[in-house]
This record gives sequence, C-alpha cells and structure tokens, in this order.
Amino acid sequence: MKHTTFLALTLACAVNLQAQENVPIETGSFEPTWESLSQWECPEWYRDAKFGIWAHWGPQCQAESGDWYGRGMYQKNSWQHKFHVEHFGDPAQYGLKELCRDWKAEEWNPDELVRLYKDAGAQFFMTLGQHHDNFDLWDSPYQEWNATRIGPKKDIVKGWAEACRKYKLPFGISMHGSHTWTWLEESQQYDGNLTKADGKGQWWEGLDPQELYAQRHPMSEGDAHGSGKQWDWGNGAALPSQTYMQKFQNRVLQAINTFNPDVLYFDDTVLPFYGCNDQIGLNILAHYYNHSANRHRGKTQVVATGKVMKDWHKQALMWDVERGIPDRCQPLPWQTCTCIGSWHYDRGIYNRNGYKSAATVIRMLVDVVSKNGCLLLSIPVRANGTIDEKERAIVNDIKAWMDINKKSIYGTRPWKTFGEGPLAESSNPLNAQGFNEGFKYSAQDVRYVQKGKNHIYATIMMWPEAGDFTLKTLKDERVKGVRLLGYGKLKFHQGPEGLVVTLPAKHPNEIAPVLAITLKK
Repeated sequence: MKHTTFLALTLACAVNLQAQENVPIETGSFEPTWESLSQWECPEWYRDAKFGIWAHWGPQCQAESGDWYGRGMYQKNSWQHKFHVEHFGDPAQYGLKELCRDWKAEEWNPDELVRLYKDAGAQFFMTLGQHHDNFDLWDSPYQEWNATRIGPKKDIVKGWAEACRKYKLPFGISMHGSHTWTWLEESQQYDGNLTKADGKGQWWEGLDPQELYAQRHPMSEGDAHGSGKQWDWGNGAALPSQTYMQKFQNRVLQAINTFNPDVLYFDDTVLPFYGCNDQIGLNILAHYYNHSANRHRGKTQVVATGKVMKDWHKQALMWDVERGIPDRCQPLPWQTCTCIGSWHYDRGIYNRNGYKSAATVIRMLVDVVSKNGCLLLSIPVRANGTIDEKERAIVNDIKAWMDINKKSIYGTRPWKTFGEGPLAESSNPLNAQGFNEGFKYSAQDVRYVQKGKNHIYATIMMWPEAGDFTLKTLKDERVKGVRLLGYGKLKFHQGPEGLVVTLPAKHPNEIAPVLAITLKK
C-alpha cells in the first residue's frame, strides 16, 4: 500500500487524541444562558463592513461536482452517486475517507486570493473550518481526520488567517460539523460503519473511521432519513451521543483559542444541537464572547451567526439568512450568505456559464445593506486551491463597481425607508433558512441608506433612460445637492411628485447608478 508508510510515520508522532482533556469554557461577564448572552451587541466594525468573501472549500471539492457531494456520493439515485461510480468507483471501496486523502490543494495561494478579495472590496474573509463531512481544516488536536495529517498536509485555516492578518482583514471561521451524525447516514450502506480494527493493512491503518463518519448508531426513522428534514433534531432524527457533541464543542473552542476569529458562523438552526442539547451551543457562545472581551478590555468585538431564529435569539447572536433577503428592513443587524455558484465547486456550473454575474451580486449587496444587513459571498474554490477565470472576472467586475461606489456601502446605516419601487412594495417571504433570492430588480427600484444626518445614497437598481428620474421618497426633504458617483454634479429640482434628477447618457458603470444626496441642515 503506497500510502501506508507516510501515514504510519504521521501516526507515530501524533498525540493520543482521545486522552486529551476537554477545553475549559473561558469565564467572564457572559454565562452560558440565553439571558446572559443577550448582553451581546453587534460591534461597529461589522456594522460598517457590509461585505465579506467566503472560501467554502474542503475535501468535497475534490470531485468538483457540487455541494453536499460527501453525502450525494452515497445516495444511489443521485446524479452525484452516478458521477462517483463512473470516476472513482464503488463508494464501499472509495468513500469519503479516500476523497479526503486525495484532496491535495497543491496550487493553493491564500496570500494571492485574500489580496484579490480585499482589492475587490471585501471587508472581512471567511474560511470553512469543517463541513458536514466532519473533516477539520486545521491542526485540530480533537479530530484526527484533519488537513495537516491527511490530504493537503497543510493547516488550511492557519494559511487563510495569516493572509488576513497581513492584509488587515477581519477573519472568520464557519463550523458545520454538528450535522455529520445524520448527514452521512447513507454511508452506512458502504464504508460508513468501518472501525479502527478494519484498517489493518489499509492506507488508513491506525485511524478510526468513526471519528470521521460517526455512524455506529441506528439510522434515523421515517421522514427524517434521506429526506433532508433531519436538518433539525426532530422528525425521527437519530439523536447524537454526548461524546460526539462534546467532541464538537472541544474542536470549536480550540479553534477559537488558536485563531481568535472575528466571526464564527454556524450552519445550524439557532446553534449547534439546538433542540437536542441546547447547552453545547450556549457553552460555545459564552466562551467565544468572553474570549473576545478578555482580549479587548471587556468589550466583545466578535460576531456569531445562526439560522432560523426567533426574535429573542437575535438578541444573543446574529441572524444569518441563506441565499435570501428579507423583504423589509430589520431592526437588528443581520447577514445573508450566498454563493455565485454551488457552495462546493461544481464544474458543471462553470461549463454552462451558470455563475451569478457581478451585476446580480452588486444588486443583492445594495438591497441587503439598505435593510441593515451584510452580504457574505462565497467564491467556489477548485480542488487544487485556485479559482477559475470566470470567477476571477466576476470578482474584477465587483471591484470595478466598488471602486466607484463603495462610499454608498461601507459605514452606512438604514434610512427612514429602505427603498421604493415595485419590489419595495411587494412581499417575498423567506423559506426556512432563506432561499428566496432571484429578485428581478428594475429601473424603477431604488434603495436608500444614510451616512450621518445629512447624506443619503440612493441606488437605482438598473440604469433608467437618460433624462429626468423621480425619487418619490424625497419629495418632503430639503435637498442641497446631488452627485452621481463616478460622474459629478447633476441638475435637480423638487416638485409635488418628489426629487427630480437629470441623469446623463454617459454611465460611469453599467450595473447601477448611485446618487449621493446632500440635505440642507
């Protein structure tokens, strides 16, 4: 076995992972209760940032066949299973563990990508910490299946973190591993129930597959199994063991202590294991907030996010909306996460030119910001650690718009109304985590933000024809001046219908014009 020698050497010098003690929960002004955690306030740096970029990248990208590949490869009727059998073979012989082994990230250059994203206007950067595949992307002492020991043999999280420090970008980590327990159940038909004893003579000898798969348990029942409804801990979902949950807590706390992330993203309804064991998530949150406050003279400077929340949850952490935008402005800061393609790299989307355009991204960003939100955008990364030329062109087009119009994004706050036009007056409800994106913005849709008391930015979501354009919401405001960003001063007058601005035929950008409006004091 060609992989046996290097793995034996790795294991020989490895620590005994199971013998390690639990990571202590850092103490301070936050207790692991909802009442105590509701003291948290969103830091101003995040409220000013508005735009971040995410590398949702890990071993599932090895196949370059889309999101949830680590699960889909085991689902017999899925297109991903068919692809897997054709390209890798039977999942019983070539399963998730082999996918992790063969992912090398050989051309990854975090310095170059972080610099590119900052130049494009990103105000923070997020890396995947681990996905539902349970594979940690850092030198994780509580997970032997990690990127420093298997696959790339690199500390992926550390590499991103160092690049962010170099370019002075706040840094985030996303944690998705709480779901592995049910998410990988289909693997039980193949290699998901292997044990450490089965590894004798194999490339993975000395490793315990159950530390990765976590499948030595009964399958979920009824609607929970294989339907996607098991996202929450109900509908017959098999409930996780205390050992599994404690291991997840240790991994997250150790990553917090090591990397001091500014943002911690959870791909969970509210928090990990919420509705099953609420204490795990509360422990992590209390540790995270105290860790930050103890490093910043008592002031918490971090953001944690969760999904599908009640209003009272939003007092303790930030609401994340997946691939969606609320149809009204929110009273508290929030975040939407979306992707220009599939969460994990998908060669098919590349081949059919299926990426979101820069225009789509910018219009989403403007809408999100007008409603008191922040946009976290994933740029899918290929197996080798690069982004493709179509993605790079989109990033460059985002930069071109941001170079001219960034004043209307960074450091702004909601105005008295978020917008006007057909979409502002319509209802577009969220579905579960979000999933309502795909708005058809028009040249009648306008979004507003303010900066200070006397400065308003009005973005028309698509270019109207040259000539007079009426901003109805401004009919009662006393306007001192109007400028088109990237162009200069515009003629205007106020009438009974609103503020009438004369737009030029020349466009400083082709995505969306931004009007900087100064009010009289």
